[in-house]
Amino acid sequence: MAIERIPLNEAAKNDLETEGEPRIADARIERGEEELDRSLRPAKLSEFVNQRQVTEQLGVFIEAARRRGEPLDHVLLAGPPGLGKTSLANIIASELGVPLVQTAGPALERKGDIASFLTTLEPGSVFFVDEIHRLNRAIEETLYPAMEDRKLPVVLGQGAGARTVELELPAFTLVGATTRAGLLSTPLRDRFGVSHRLEHYDATDLSEIVERSARILGVEIEPSGTHAIASRSRGTPRVANRLLKRVRDFAEVRHAGVITDEVAAAALQMLEVDEGGLDRHDRAILDAIAVKFSGGPVGLSTLAAAVDEEPDTIEDVYEPFLLQQGFIKRTPRGRVVTERGFAHMGLPAPSGHSSLF
Repeated sequence: MAIERIPLNEAAKNDLETEGEPRIADARIERGEEELDRSLRPAKLSEFVNQRQVTEQLGVFIEAARRRGEPLDHVLLAGPPGLGKTSLANIIASELGVPLVQTAGPALERKGDIASFLTTLEPGSVFFVDEIHRLNRAIEETLYPAMEDRKLPVVLGQGAGARTVELELPAFTLVGATTRAGLLSTPLRDRFGVSHRLEHYDATDLSEIVERSARILGVEIEPSGTHAIASRSRGTPRVANRLLKRVRDFAEVRHAGVITDEVAAAALQMLEVDEGGLDRHDRAILDAIAVKFSGGPVGLSTLAAAVDEEPDTIEDVYEPFLLQQGFIKRTPRGRVVTERGFAHMGLPAPSGHSSLF
């Protein structure tokens, strides 16, 4: 049976969870959502929607490892938050029939932290490290011999009398998850035998996820209501499940408990999530560039000051979806709103604006 162990200090918790005001459309997990998130995760590869090339390959690798009685090669899962990296780590452990031990990069501050995990792993265990790109260099270098040779170098003593001994480790599979694959060092990346990138979901696959989650939660939902939620979920299962939960509350309090297209649309309007999946924070950024700066270009620091946000938050949290949807564009002179972005806001593009692209 899979087990979890997550010794996060308070600083690490703050890093991994949504900071500041919770956002309905944020793909990161919010405080208090952990239990809901776990309850709606698929338990088998066959239940995992989308990412079919990933699940098909993993299915073959897992079956081959099981038949040979060997641990699965180390697995790297990359992609934006909320797409199922943690779910896949749990599924890998479940399909292999081995324990899962879980932690996160920011929680591993000293060599002793990583040693306490590695030396207590049961043979064949899956060791899941979320946000693995945030490991410090000393911890990362400790992982190299552990991943390659199942050995852990330990320094005994100090000064001239110090000596290094190597502890034998049980066979294990490291599953690393990252939202910033470009920040991984080449030596660490090269030690993963299996590497996959998860992509955003389309509305059809998200509708299937919403239907499944509704069954688990005991929510009555019509196909039109399913589509209304899926189409505004930013290609992300976690956002879809969060919207479903909030729309369910709206349906129970103000309607007969059944989620129809009309009920979903009214609930999402109340939640300030528009037809494109943008919330008021996204629209504030679009509005600032389009109206305050006449469509741009505008520099990141200037934009951050205009919307009262940190530049890193805009770049890491808000911009990826706006860029993916083609609502804004980065240019050498700064951010600009595209014609599609103006159309989404119901505004005409300024004269001569197309010359910026």
